[in-house]
Amino acid sequence: MPATILLTIALSDFIWIVVGLLVMFTTLSIVVLSLTWLERKVLGRLQLRLGPTRTGPMGLMQPVADALKLILKEDIIPASSDKAIFWAAPIIVVVSAFMIWVTIPGTQSAVIQNLNMGLFYIIAFSVVGILGLVLAGWGSANKYGTLGGLRAAAQLISYEIPIIMVAVSVAMLAQSLDLREIVSAQDEYIFLLVQPLGLVLFFIAGLAEVGRTPFDIYFAESEIVGGPFVEYSGAHWSVFFLAEYINTFAVAALTVILFFGGWSGPGLSGNWEIIWFLFKVYMVIMVIFWIRGTFPRLRIDQLMAFAWKVMVPMSFLSVVMTAVYQFYEWPAWSLTAMSSTALLVVGYLIYKRMTGSTRLVAQVRSRQEALQAQRKAAANAPAGGD
Repeated sequence: MPATILLTIALSDFIWIVVGLLVMFTTLSIVVLSLTWLERKVLGRLQLRLGPTRTGPMGLMQPVADALKLILKEDIIPASSDKAIFWAAPIIVVVSAFMIWVTIPGTQSAVIQNLNMGLFYIIAFSVVGILGLVLAGWGSANKYGTLGGLRAAAQLISYEIPIIMVAVSVAMLAQSLDLREIVSAQDEYIFLLVQPLGLVLFFIAGLAEVGRTPFDIYFAESEIVGGPFVEYSGAHWSVFFLAEYINTFAVAALTVILFFGGWSGPGLSGNWEIIWFLFKVYMVIMVIFWIRGTFPRLRIDQLMAFAWKVMVPMSFLSVVMTAVYQFYEWPAWSLTAMSSTALLVVGYLIYKRMTGSTRLVAQVRSRQEALQAQRKAAANAPAGGD
């Protein structure tokens, strides 16, 4: 009898987990539709366009039309491709993007399965998506796809290091890897106030991890046709598209949880907590769309140099500063001062480096203008004997 009861309880828990996963997948699919519509509208406004207007009121049905088009579009598989790898690659990518949401909470209770090491689980599972991108290029039997897959691996591995180190810094501040505990640790002050450097590093590395502009180099059409997805079409391609937007939403959600206090707010409780959390998440996503409409794509050498010369050293510095602050039990403003100083110094050096060529051109132009003025003055000067 006890064994039967235990089996019934286990079966009931399993059914609830399956139902929760189905609800989560449906919710994330709706979120992806909303993000595609919102991105088109935001970019349209930034570029003085209207965005979607014809399909449904305010173009709200445009994402549905796009989804139907991709599902009904002919799905072509190259004859020379490795069929098993070609089919498995998009599944690996979307499963890795989907599974991290198992432990990302929307509120204290709105989570499929809370884990004591939830932050570690998310970082570990997100790396699996790199394998899917490499296999997508390799299984396509296309040299451009293979090159795109290798570029994706190089980029994602490089920018994964800053994400891990910033996550370590946040875990040190909260003394926990549980995302709910991290949010609770920000009741007194949000971690943005003490770790602005960590926020900047995490946000930039997150953009690179999901391949958003200006870090969309591994599938840059102007360089390598379409990256690891070049041979994919129809429903297969839409799976990569789905994973990209799910990961974008995850990066925004983790940014809010780690640095903006998650769902906590003044006097909020119940349904207001999830509304406040989603508001913060969509504000971060708006910044991501804003960046896409503002910055040009980086070259591959610029992208990798920025990762290894700036992001990785600064992420280690963030851990060291947090460790010093924790060990000596300094006041919170000391960590704010150290983090802000490091951020301002590095920002100033990057600004000087980026504007160096502009200053050089201005100096050359000023010398040329001065030389022309001297020649003109010499030509207009009266002769010596007159």
